[in-house]
Amino acid sequence: MSKNSRELLQYTVKRKTTRAVVVITRTLLLFGLCFLILQPLLTQISFSFMSDRELYDSTVINIPREPTLDNYRIVSELMSYSKSLLYTVFYSTLVALLQTMSATMVGYGFGRFRFPFQKFLFGLVLLTIVIPPQTILTALYLNFRYFDIFGIFKLITGEPINMLNTTAPYLLMVTGSMGLKSGLFIYLLRQYFRNMPKELEEAAYVDGSGAFRTFSTIMLPGAMPMITSCFLFSFVWQWTDSFYASLFFRNVPLMSVSLGALAERFSQYWVRVLGMSGLPSPSVVNLIVSTGVIMTITPIILIYLFAQKGFIESVSKSGIKE
Repeated sequence: MSKNSRELLQYTVKRKTTRAVVVITRTLLLFGLCFLILQPLLTQISFSFMSDRELYDSTVINIPREPTLDNYRIVSELMSYSKSLLYTVFYSTLVALLQTMSATMVGYGFGRFRFPFQKFLFGLVLLTIVIPPQTILTALYLNFRYFDIFGIFKLITGEPINMLNTTAPYLLMVTGSMGLKSGLFIYLLRQYFRNMPKELEEAAYVDGSGAFRTFSTIMLPGAMPMITSCFLFSFVWQWTDSFYASLFFRNVPLMSVSLGALAERFSQYWVRVLGMSGLPSPSVVNLIVSTGVIMTITPIILIYLFAQKGFIESVSKSGIKE
């Protein structure tokens, strides 16, 4: 074998060895990350099929010896699962639609038009992403507890309107782009519209289209991937939101509200229905809460499995260019 052949063979072996090491290392890292992410969820699922007897059995590790659906039956009864599921689907869809519509129009305005104080106003939008909603809790409470518009309601009825414990305040907020994560949706849509070719608008203006018609017939269809992404984000966050739900949806049996009260309801169920003396142990309560969490997030996981292709496509096409 010649010297050049030996060098070529050594180079080929070295290259294949390096590539194999990289592939194995990457696979191990991905497997470890997936395990870290999925392990708590898998543990919750395993616990949800355990009885309280197996929970204290040291010989049972992660996998129940005698799986049972009693936990799901109890949680379904305590959460009024069917009713809560219907209400949550309805309100999450309604909020996501209103929030996506308002964020799309605002994002289009920031992305394609120039007007006074544009950068300052967009800075305020970014500020809503940074500031947690808990900081404006008192302001929201006072504003909707004594809701009035330039004193008109007080002039007519003699006192402001109490809008707490109704769904109207939050629907007004999401319509006005002040809902949960609305600032993030405006930012994403603004970046998307900024990156769309200006020639599309110019061609539409030459053909006689106005600003609104250009937006609805030219720009809006092209932005559907990002709009879909924002809708899914809004739907999921509204599904699992407990902050605004506890403030404005107290009288509505949403999944997040029912899940928050699950521990207290189970304590009452433990004494009144099961006839046990004293309160249940924290481990048993955590078992029931874990089951409630699984039942709450299962619809979201199913939605993601069906919508993941469009979701990933919308994120990959979003772009963050200035």
